[in-house]
Amino acid sequence: MNKPIILIRLIRESYLFAITAIIVNKVRTFLSLLGITIGIFAIISVFTVFDSIENTLRDSINTLGSNVLFVQKWPWAFGGNDYPWWKYMKRPEPTMADLAEIQKRSQAAEASSYMVGMNRTVKFNAAAVDNASVVAVSHDYSEVTPIELTSGRYFTLEESLGGRPVAIIGSEIEKNLFAGISPVGQRIKVFGQKVEVIGLLKKEGNNNFGNSNDNQVLLPVNFARNFIDMKSDNIGAAIMVRARPNVSNEELRDELTGIMRSVRKLKPGIEDDFAINETSVISQGFDSFFRIVSAVGWIIGGFSLLVGGFGIANIMFVSVKERTAQIGIQKAMGAKNYFILLQFLFEAVFLSIFGGLLGLAIIFLLTLAISAAFDMNLILTTGNIALGIGVSAVIGLVSGFLPAWSASRLDPVEAMRSTF
Repeated sequence: MNKPIILIRLIRESYLFAITAIIVNKVRTFLSLLGITIGIFAIISVFTVFDSIENTLRDSINTLGSNVLFVQKWPWAFGGNDYPWWKYMKRPEPTMADLAEIQKRSQAAEASSYMVGMNRTVKFNAAAVDNASVVAVSHDYSEVTPIELTSGRYFTLEESLGGRPVAIIGSEIEKNLFAGISPVGQRIKVFGQKVEVIGLLKKEGNNNFGNSNDNQVLLPVNFARNFIDMKSDNIGAAIMVRARPNVSNEELRDELTGIMRSVRKLKPGIEDDFAINETSVISQGFDSFFRIVSAVGWIIGGFSLLVGGFGIANIMFVSVKERTAQIGIQKAMGAKNYFILLQFLFEAVFLSIFGGLLGLAIIFLLTLAISAAFDMNLILTTGNIALGIGVSAVIGLVSGFLPAWSASRLDPVEAMRSTF
């Protein structure tokens, strides 16, 4: 009999022995596999939840643009714990004049725009929305950040430059102010002034940064500057710059640094009084966070897997004891030690994988229930399924080795005398 046929027979027999162990000793097997099930559930459920959150976070980050740099007063990542914060406080805010110089001098930028945001009350007749996100932008904002409208239009160049009282609103603003009435052409009050609604933003849903375009009111910055102190040191302004195709963020950053230092008249050796931020800083921060979460998930699930491993070992030792006479007969008929060893190892792996599949099944059902009940998109990925099965197989292999090895070393004569 050739080796492939022997291997197939070995796998088949081990599978049947494992199924028999489950059927004949239901309670003992269930209790022993419970540790594996809980362990896989603990690890993979943590990974599933945080993979889903991570994907949503990264999608939110990507909406900012991976090739968009932000010229701002404050950096998104500080230079160190001992860096004097007052140096940042003394920095000037980016201005419209800075934007004009960037647009004039930059060769690496495809588009650039000024933006400044604040929370204000927005009214329409008797209805009002408190703490609406009012964002004042220059005309090229739509070139830097793609804007999707469900109705209406974007600002014309004349409206942006002339500071006309026009606005584009989000779906939540529409819902709370207009109650079924088409908002386009209506006049809302912002800064106490009447502003005509010319466009409606596509519904986005809340993102994981706690804000959304749905609660936004976009205004031309030349209109909003009549009501905002643009010279204030704490308005949180930013100049958004999108790189040209095939221009790296590093190239754009170097060029912007040179332009801003020239505009601010900074001499060589004097540190920058501005920050150039990019979304990779946020991504790197989340990478560190999710590495910690992953480690915690392994620690939590590891204890259950340890208990499950002992459970598998217990089942296998009992199985070896129950089948000692059968092992003796197999060896007397010519079965090699490796055949007996692999037979019990396969059985341990099958049992462990069975427990892991139960854990994965529970996670899958929970993802369906939670996704249906809450505004969350939980997905049990193929990678996590493979990880769960792989971990289960390794636990079975490790836990079953000692019982399998002891079975393979039995003396056939002594084994056949066993009357367990």
